[in-house]
Amino acid sequence: MQQELSAILHFWQRYTPDTAFGGFYGRLDNLNNVSKNAPKGSVLNSRILWAFSAAFNLQGNKDYLDVANRAFQYIINYFIDKTNGGIYWTVDYKGEPLDTKKQMYALSFGIYGLSEFYVASKNQQAKETAIALYHLIVEHSYDKINGGYLEALSADWKEIGDLRLSKKDANEKKSMNTHLHILECFAALYRIWPDEVLKNKIEELIQIFLDHIIDKKSNHQVLFFDEQWNPKSNIISYGHDIEAAWLIQEAAEIIQNKNLIEKIKIRSVQLANAAAEGLDTDGGLWYEYEVEEKNLIKEKHSWPQAESMIGFFNAWQLTGNEDLLEKSFASWKFIQQHILDKKNGEWFWGVKENYSLMNEDKVGPWKCPYHNSRACIELIKRIDNTLKS
Repeated sequence: MQQELSAILHFWQRYTPDTAFGGFYGRLDNLNNVSKNAPKGSVLNSRILWAFSAAFNLQGNKDYLDVANRAFQYIINYFIDKTNGGIYWTVDYKGEPLDTKKQMYALSFGIYGLSEFYVASKNQQAKETAIALYHLIVEHSYDKINGGYLEALSADWKEIGDLRLSKKDANEKKSMNTHLHILECFAALYRIWPDEVLKNKIEELIQIFLDHIIDKKSNHQVLFFDEQWNPKSNIISYGHDIEAAWLIQEAAEIIQNKNLIEKIKIRSVQLANAAAEGLDTDGGLWYEYEVEEKNLIKEKHSWPQAESMIGFFNAWQLTGNEDLLEKSFASWKFIQQHILDKKNGEWFWGVKENYSLMNEDKVGPWKCPYHNSRACIELIKRIDNTLKS
């Protein structure tokens, strides 16, 4: 894991800095060819900020802090909306605002990256910006009647018709994905700013997962909802199930709510076992399953494999069931065999059923050093703690 973390970060240090216009390139293909004029995504930049900050916090390599600082400066200078507040979804390759809508997912990753960067740098502006973004989410997106958070708003915080994160998503008011990452970022912010109202918001979010998002019969998560939390999706996302299986538990542990921790530990194992329904015999995790159509999306994307490494390891830590530990190992073996680009570095987007490569970004708005570096960082910490105990 130490070696793989170093290899991932080395790739991003070597190939992605945009020396002409600042920050990082918006897109590289499978062969590391740069699209110099590609738009730059806020999620990509926030995840770069998080990954290099977290790696510095783990290992103390100053080169990592330098990259994190580059990401921080670019976010502050180009992604922060200085008129209306919040974070733009995208800017063009020169840093000019492109898609200016306020996607709560993007604000969440801004908070996540800034909070980790504050731990690394003690940069007060990073902390203040993270807190300001939190207040904007609560002020404009929080549903005071039904609880939870609306997906997206216009540049000036008005309602908009298209709420989707991407073309493949349902156009609904609320989603599992956005709520998972709002919970993740609120928990990260609480580590550096233990505010009582923030703690209450985290507790409320965890309860929303228990009451609405995790299906009580199947133990899979529902992906989309209307404002009243009526389910609007019948698709199973195995990757999000195994990711939630440890992230929700982590949030409960950060705020040290013993009652919620015990409830979530039970649900974490149930989520992991539900996600395991999507495992193939080669150790890889299939992408999605359309329940009504009985249609398995036979693709194995890189990020669910990374989350499997953590989620199944966490479930083993909770239960002592070595079969779950083997599933974590099998995920890593699958990554080594089919996902790692042994020639040009980093991880491919994914593979199809016959193991042919998917023709997708190696660097892009959704392909970032986040899931894979985090899997390495989490396992380094967890293995160390296991050996010590």
